[in-house]
Amino acid sequence: MNAWYHSWRAALRIARRDAVRHKGRSVLVLAMIALPILGVSALDLTVRSSELSTAQTMDRELGAADARLTAGYGDAAIFQNPAGDNYQPAKGKEEGGLPEEDQETDILKALPAGATAVRDDQGTGKFRTEYGSLNANIRELKATDPVARGIMTLVKGRFPEKSGETAVTTRFLEESGLKVGSKLAARGLDAEYRIVGSYELPSDLHSSEVNALPGALLEPLDQALKAESLMSWGITRSYLVSLKGSGTGGSAGSDSNAGSAGFTWNMVKEANTKGVLVISRAVALDPPADSDVPLYQVDGYADYSGGGLGQVELAIIGTVVGLAMLEVCLLAGPAFAVGARRSRRQLGLVGANGGDRHHIRAIVLSGGLVIGVASAVIGTVLALGLTFALRPVLEEYIGKRFGGFEIRPLELFAIALLAVVTGLIAALVPAITSSRQTVLSSLTGRRGVRRSSRVLPVIGLIAIAGGAAIALYGSMVSESFVIVAGGSALAELGVVALTPALVGLFGRIGRWLPLSPRLALRDAVRNRGRTAPAVAAVLAAIAGTVAVSTYAASSDAEAEAGYVAQLPAGAISLSVAEGNGREVPALRTAVEKNLPIDVRADVDRVNIGKPTCSQYGEEKGCGQFEILVPEANRCPLWEDDTEDKFTTAERRKLAKDPRCALNDYYMAAAGNTLVGDAAVLKVLGIDDPEAEKALEEGKAVSFDRRNVAQGDKVDIRVINDVQAYRKAQDERSKELPGDITSVPVHQVRDGVNAYGLELLMTPATAKAAGLGTAPYGAYYTTSSKPTSAQEQKLNAELDKSVSEADLRIEAGFVPEHDIVLLALTVFAGLVTIGAAGIATGLAQADAEADQRTLAAVGAPGRVRRTLSGFQCGVVAAMGVVLGSVAGVLPAVGLRLTELREREGWYQEALNSGSSQSAPYVPIVIPWSTLAALLVVIPLGAALLAALVTRSHRTLGRREAT
Repeated sequence: MNAWYHSWRAALRIARRDAVRHKGRSVLVLAMIALPILGVSALDLTVRSSELSTAQTMDRELGAADARLTAGYGDAAIFQNPAGDNYQPAKGKEEGGLPEEDQETDILKALPAGATAVRDDQGTGKFRTEYGSLNANIRELKATDPVARGIMTLVKGRFPEKSGETAVTTRFLEESGLKVGSKLAARGLDAEYRIVGSYELPSDLHSSEVNALPGALLEPLDQALKAESLMSWGITRSYLVSLKGSGTGGSAGSDSNAGSAGFTWNMVKEANTKGVLVISRAVALDPPADSDVPLYQVDGYADYSGGGLGQVELAIIGTVVGLAMLEVCLLAGPAFAVGARRSRRQLGLVGANGGDRHHIRAIVLSGGLVIGVASAVIGTVLALGLTFALRPVLEEYIGKRFGGFEIRPLELFAIALLAVVTGLIAALVPAITSSRQTVLSSLTGRRGVRRSSRVLPVIGLIAIAGGAAIALYGSMVSESFVIVAGGSALAELGVVALTPALVGLFGRIGRWLPLSPRLALRDAVRNRGRTAPAVAAVLAAIAGTVAVSTYAASSDAEAEAGYVAQLPAGAISLSVAEGNGREVPALRTAVEKNLPIDVRADVDRVNIGKPTCSQYGEEKGCGQFEILVPEANRCPLWEDDTEDKFTTAERRKLAKDPRCALNDYYMAAAGNTLVGDAAVLKVLGIDDPEAEKALEEGKAVSFDRRNVAQGDKVDIRVINDVQAYRKAQDERSKELPGDITSVPVHQVRDGVNAYGLELLMTPATAKAAGLGTAPYGAYYTTSSKPTSAQEQKLNAELDKSVSEADLRIEAGFVPEHDIVLLALTVFAGLVTIGAAGIATGLAQADAEADQRTLAAVGAPGRVRRTLSGFQCGVVAAMGVVLGSVAGVLPAVGLRLTELREREGWYQEALNSGSSQSAPYVPIVIPWSTLAALLVVIPLGAALLAALVTRSHRTLGRREAT
């Protein structure tokens, strides 16, 4: 035991002295190991600091209150979970558990005796800004009330004290261009409010919110929007409740001790019987047993609020961490190997003085231990310092303030231990190799003849075959992502094990190369212990990049195939779904004035009732309409009571029936019916002279053959009493109320794409049929693609109107992963150049004798530079080629897995009678990305290495013997 201690102590002293002596190599390895430790430790600190305790969450949700009370389903009793984020009626609709009509819950009736309540109303609105308009949340809460302390954090100025004052979040100020002291106007209101302060929401720093006193903004805005027949999102009301004599942070207990226990679970259940949902501080801090939660006892109830990570996420994290360690070991291993060779005379002296193999292994392993410990300490200390210094930046990035600077010593120690293990693993192979050298070869500096391992290539081939088989099994039989990922990782490790043999195969092409690349390739093959790990590191990075790039390119191809253009390329549509359309003419002109418009086609919508009716026809005195599809043209699957009417085979057949085809296009107009002239056909790219003639003759034009009845007409039901119509529908009455009018129609030929439009008629045709109209919008063609500046200028003008305008510019399919592919290519390039540069630096340090020989025989200075460049380029090229081949397998496996999964969904959809297209899951190789990897990256690595290498000759002194 004593001898073991002294030998390792001496080994550590020698390793520490060697690390200090060769500072460049030591710093290089230390940085490679410390950087991942720094990143993982900083991530751990950030995640733990951002996690809020239950008490902190309640402080931000409730302030200093004991509970928050919110309405449920009118007066109907409810069951809720203890967290207050899930609830359902205590009885089903058939049992009278839901009110027939919308009812407002009287929340205050659920207040316990002696409790006080502060109103907290929330809604949304649109505000005029320096740039146009901005949607923002509105919160009416008296922020100066002590109960609200902790919900909002004042940043500048003060909170509102009068009805004409507001405070806004800092994000609102950034997005609006306004400042404290500016006037704020809400669209729909004539009144202006003064901004008196700015604040932030600790748990949502990215929220744009406006705070006002209760009743000062939301109610006037809601009434104004309803008066203009505009859409209003309504008001969500809740109350912050404080119990008399209670303190925050109490625990749930019996009602007899409510004064000190806060809002107990029994009090929550009592409030639930009155239709009130409760978020209680006491219940959150001390939840009841599941057996005491009525919601959990309901048959079929399942809580889908998952916690923690799933198997797929854990597999991905484990794979990433494992590959990161592998890559660090692959890059650091050659550095230890070169260091061991540079210290071979010192190791030989240890052997000459009685040291055996385990002493030499201990010295080299101690080098890994010293570097690993230093990396762990430096990485952890830097992580602590940087995370603390960058705390405001991190909080802004994740969108919420930390609950505190949380340090978990055990977790940081485990991460630091990872650095030590990585250092030891990286030094393991060099330690074994050095211990096998004889004392004579170590002292004379002769390396001897070394044969490549014959076992490693066999293991690599077995791993490749086994991994490929597992991945294909996972994709074609089991449909498991974890199996595909595991098989792909095993195959990639097999390629890594096979790398030394593959490097030897690459060396056979050297006979046809010029001097410098031949020397570089020969050096790479001769020193496979240094070259193979660097090539494997490049291979790992490139394989991951190729896999993700192939998957992303395939996903883009699939999305492009499934993309449904809503308009012809370059066309524009303007529509106003809300209001009575009085602002539409001005909006039509604004589009034509600000964009390069070629053809403009104005369209109206069918209007039933008063001229002021909105499109939805929900107001009093307003109605709706619908196109009556002839019974012979209706899809049998869409009729009532068809669940058990058809067999699976019949449903599959009807799913492909043209009568059951779905409309995949967006059309805001009710009934997919528009009122316009032949210019609409021109904008939509429909070249049909007969359709234009039909419009001139007073006929409507139909683009859906299912709507046409016998006699070439379309029947339209005019619904004046919407409530009576809905009641008849609920009762499944065969005779629905409404007046039916017929319109003569021309059916266009099959295959014409009308982009979701089913029926087009002129204003005269609509008038003759007794249908009212109202301005709706316009279609446009453009002479050129609108610029970003033109779009911004137009949006600013559109935002000046009270009505909400929907502007659509058909730009065609835009790939989602272009920036991802570019980022991956850049990342892979940096890793490749870094790994190849490390290998080149080690090669130059390991080949000083060769360099001195070249200088001695009079080789030109450019030979040294070109040799260095080709050494770097050779490593990069080999890694890129092998990585490109290895990276395709996981992408193919994942796509095949998705194909099987979607094929299953497709068959289930057909069995249920759903009309869907067969799944299209292509496998696309991103040739442009591969070209950049195969050509640009090795060439760039070679040029960079050549530029940073000195070209002048250096003659070294004769080495002491």
